[in-house]
Amino acid sequence: MANQEELVPEIALPLAQTPLYQLALELKARLTSFGGWEMPVQFVGISKEHQAVRTAVGMFDISHMGKFHLRGKQLISQLQRLVPSDLNRLQPGQAQYTVLLNSQAGIIDDIIFYYQGEDGGEQRGVMIVNAATTSKDKAWILQNIDSEYVHLHDVSSEKVLIAVQGPQAATVLQRFVQEDLSLLKAFGHLEATVLGQPGFIARTGYTGEDGFEVMVDTSIGIELWRSLYDAGVIPCGLGARDTLRLEAAMALYGQDIDETTTPLEAGMGWLVHLDSKEDFIGREVLAQQKAHGVQRKLVGLRLEGRNIARHGYQVRSHSKVVGEITSGTLSPTLGYPVALAYVPTSLSQIGQQLDVEIRGKLYPAIVVKRPFYRSKTRL
Repeated sequence: MANQEELVPEIALPLAQTPLYQLALELKARLTSFGGWEMPVQFVGISKEHQAVRTAVGMFDISHMGKFHLRGKQLISQLQRLVPSDLNRLQPGQAQYTVLLNSQAGIIDDIIFYYQGEDGGEQRGVMIVNAATTSKDKAWILQNIDSEYVHLHDVSSEKVLIAVQGPQAATVLQRFVQEDLSLLKAFGHLEATVLGQPGFIARTGYTGEDGFEVMVDTSIGIELWRSLYDAGVIPCGLGARDTLRLEAAMALYGQDIDETTTPLEAGMGWLVHLDSKEDFIGREVLAQQKAHGVQRKLVGLRLEGRNIARHGYQVRSHSKVVGEITSGTLSPTLGYPVALAYVPTSLSQIGQQLDVEIRGKLYPAIVVKRPFYRSKTRL
């Protein structure tokens, strides 16, 4: 006889929705499930949205992402233990893309930390994390910092976050912002006045183009989205966000990087500052990898024709399986398929010939330099 536990059906949790969800419905967006959220995958079509960001301006609802306000007398020194990057280098108004690491130097999440400087004897900052890992990240941070010296305020559900991306992003967004955005450098940020109300603006993004991420209260976020749309900004969904970030070879957490990959394996050595940092979680593993080399590397691949290498497809060398595709697409900008894959270091050199198994057949691929696309207008 089956026990009672087996008779209880699983209850699917309802998908979360951002404050801009109704606006997506009004625009007849196609929706999808992503990291526990119901999000637009496209509005007018992935290709058109991708092209808008590459040539003009597009906007994304990224309110699902985790948003932490941090403050405390020892904020920087406490966070230093959690990341491989030297946060002491940051001046007020500067930001650092980095990763939270476990004891084996596996990537818990990739984040951006925005340092806001001191106020009343306390250091302040904003941290943006991935949507699906928000709870995990929050728990890890609280577990590994001294709450006497740092306070974390989770404003994830209180704030709207809109990414305005593309060569014309600054010109269009400036209409609704009091401060001069031309003074903001790449990875710079400031507390700004958006539609007459307080907001936070950073010159960062996930598309490979110039652009901004704007964090405001819900009511202002709804008004800003409508204002940008009326100004001709194309709304974009997760589909274009994925093709844009992949052309720029930006890693997607859960696919290209996760707790089984280290930043050195993922080609993120530029954010590992072993020489200028004291002890941090995962340091010993990274020091060993730095000294002796990694066994595998994340590489960029180019395929011919329209043979798209998808996540999970096998990579082969002389018919032997040597790796696996983590992300792949047909690049709308370049016109040919590109992909990311982990392969042995011995097969990671630029120009290396490999094969990808697609629906039972092998198709040639060549290791190429990353990123696949580099914007001429990005700061």
